Amino acid sequence: MNARKQLLRGERGTTLVEAALSATLLIGIIFGVIAGGYMLYTYHFLSYAARSGARYAMVRGSACNGVGMPDCPNVTSDQVQTYVRSLRQLGINPSQLTVTTTWPKAGSDDPGNPVNVTATYPFRFFVPVPFIKSQTVTMQSTSQMVISQ
Repeated sequence: MNARKQLLRGERGTTLVEAALSATLLIGIIFGVIAGGYMLYTYHFLSYAARSGARYAMVRGSACNGVGMPDCPNVTSDQVQTYVRSLRQLGINPSQLTVTTTWPKAGSDDPGNPVNVTATYPFRFFVPVPFIKSQTVTMQSTSQMVISQ
């Protein structure tokens, strides 16, 4: 009986240590899931912004008649960037959103030619991530459409 009491005395506090380790792991996993979800949310917005910008440029080509549409015809890269930055999304700072518009066929905005819009955003993790050197990741999405008018 004496040996059993000594064995139990040596294990005193182990439950507290196990609970602390388990809670730390669980909280880390929860914050990781939240950060991953926010990162996917940001990428989804970037893909939406690039598609919206490409559509904006697509319908404002050289054959656009300008009835009921601003910036028509011959939309510029700055006008597309202004339009895309006007798309508000919770948690996204529009001043940090960079939009680049290119017309691959020698700058031609004639119908039938493609237009590319690339949206870039510096995603900043809101919790420190020990395995990532920089706490900011540059996210990017590109959309290409054919100019319709």
